[in-house]
Amino acid sequence: MDKNQFDAFKIFCDDYKKKCDEWSALSSSLIPLQKRAAKDDTPDYPIQTPVVYNKALDQIQEDDQIKIIVIGDNPGKDEQLAVNNKYLVGQAGKIAEGFFKRHPSLGIDFRKNAIILNKTPVHSAKTKHLKFIAAQNAAARDLILQSQLWLAKKTAWLSEKIAAQIWLVGYAELKDKGIFAPYRDQLKKAAQEESGAAWENLFVYQHFSMNRFMIDLRDFCGLEKGQDFDESSLAKKIADLGRRHRDEIFC
Repeated sequence: MDKNQFDAFKIFCDDYKKKCDEWSALSSSLIPLQKRAAKDDTPDYPIQTPVVYNKALDQIQEDDQIKIIVIGDNPGKDEQLAVNNKYLVGQAGKIAEGFFKRHPSLGIDFRKNAIILNKTPVHSAKTKHLKFIAAQNAAARDLILQSQLWLAKKTAWLSEKIAAQIWLVGYAELKDKGIFAPYRDQLKKAAQEESGAAWENLFVYQHFSMNRFMIDLRDFCGLEKGQDFDESSLAKKIADLGRRHRDEIFC
């Protein structure tokens, strides 16, 4: 990043950290709801960070080249652990990291060239649990909504300032009745307002979890079992797939 880009990135990080601190004021109310949401389908685990700021952002330096902003859903069990407080550090993150390592033609190191954000920093063991949490408490429902709107707007702004693509991964809950529909609508509005560049740099994909990104990409490329990607055209294929899903979800 050049100095202007890095300054914009630092502004984003400082503002996001302050917002997470502000939203964390609801932690005492969130923890019981997060536990109740998980009790029927998730083994018991310690909830240590109900609202999670991604500390990996603080490790990025001015000489780092950021090419993509990856947007996941929300922090899960591994991400909220105090020892982590980082996004996509579980199995899905390992799959994403491995994909880029296997395809150097893309020129992306997932841990050096990507910023990882979420649609909301509110933790839940599974994304679907957010609906339960929102239904139980008006303050929690407003937090989940307002954090989405804030992040969508600021992410479009950041993409414009640092000239990075937005990779929106995981789109089931972006549909009309999904918990992340407000994020979808705000992101489209904000991206199109940012001189159009953020919108042109917005791509939508299946999530990395359970290898859905890879399966979807292989199907799109028409690959048979055991057949490898054509590295010379892989970047274009990924972009074309991302635009197709963007149009499906946003248009």
